[in-house]
Amino acid sequence: MKLSQVNLYQLAMPLVTPFVTSYGVMKEKPFYLVEVVEENGQKGYGELEAFAVPDYTEETSETAYLILKHHLLPLLKGEDIQHPREIKERFSSIRGNEMAKAAVESAVWDLYGKCKHRSLASLLGGSRQIIDVGVSIGIQENTDTLLELVSKYVDAGYTRVKLKIKPGFDKEPIQAIREKYPTLVLMADANSAYTRSDIKLIKELDHYQLAMIEQPFGVRDFLDHAWLQKQVQTRICLDENIRSLSDVQLAVALGSCKAVNLKFSRVGGLTEALEIISYCDQEDLLVWCGGMLEAGVGRAHNLALASRSEFRFPGDISQTSRYFESDIVTSDFSFKEGKMSVPNGFGIGVAIDFKQVDKFLIQKETLLLSNK
Repeated sequence: MKLSQVNLYQLAMPLVTPFVTSYGVMKEKPFYLVEVVEENGQKGYGELEAFAVPDYTEETSETAYLILKHHLLPLLKGEDIQHPREIKERFSSIRGNEMAKAAVESAVWDLYGKCKHRSLASLLGGSRQIIDVGVSIGIQENTDTLLELVSKYVDAGYTRVKLKIKPGFDKEPIQAIREKYPTLVLMADANSAYTRSDIKLIKELDHYQLAMIEQPFGVRDFLDHAWLQKQVQTRICLDENIRSLSDVQLAVALGSCKAVNLKFSRVGGLTEALEIISYCDQEDLLVWCGGMLEAGVGRAHNLALASRSEFRFPGDISQTSRYFESDIVTSDFSFKEGKMSVPNGFGIGVAIDFKQVDKFLIQKETLLLSNK
């Protein structure tokens, strides 16, 4: 495959309700839709998932766009790509900037699937057509509002609930949910809001049979997480500080966690994600598919990846209506009884709805890659 051009659609999609974490409040999803076009006109799509501000990782949508435009795409100019796995090596001279890399690489995976008349799920080694999915709930104003939301999602069929927590919104809401739903698969996500000084509180969370506590400490920390995992029975799950296979290997060596939230956009793409999945399976480390409030293209990529058999814990792959009133793809990603179907068409298996793209479009830019 030789890429002739890449089209970048800068979009901003309003969220149905603001999403609140310990980092702050998100009212819309700003991102770039990346469209790669090969010389015969076939197209593949990816999403640039970096947020507007550098709180989750160092990347922002603005900085990732600049890296993508000025440093990554020039490396593909005039190149003949035999397989998407080659993208990782071609981008290896550029340090970090995992989300910028993943945006291009995932679009090439979609393009490759369409050219080969295969689904992305099959290319990635996926074997399941239907997967269990969970829901992530942001920090709420009060416990009553939280319980109403949890009831809504449980009634809708979600099989796992993740609650965002921070100091002052942790033990009480978790206790309230557990009292109402004694057997619900429940986990807490701290987004690095705690330190070693909070050990007493974190130990108290052991009483509520949580599936895991996600990223309680710093975004680049492994040592304190290893110390914490020895203090509590609940699984510690790492998220923000997992940027590569070597990070997972370090976590295993130190005993920093018993689970990994894998977001392929955060680790530089699907190729790195596949290597991490294989390693976690080898080390008997629970790995599950996280989410970045993706629109339809990113959600389709996640479903394809989560169709692999190693994912035995419901991921953060909610239906479209959970976050957006309308999407940029023709599929609404609805689910039934807590399960969602994996698209089986060529590539990501969903079509782009360009009327919706135009609705959310800020600007479009075309970058030529052909030597002609």
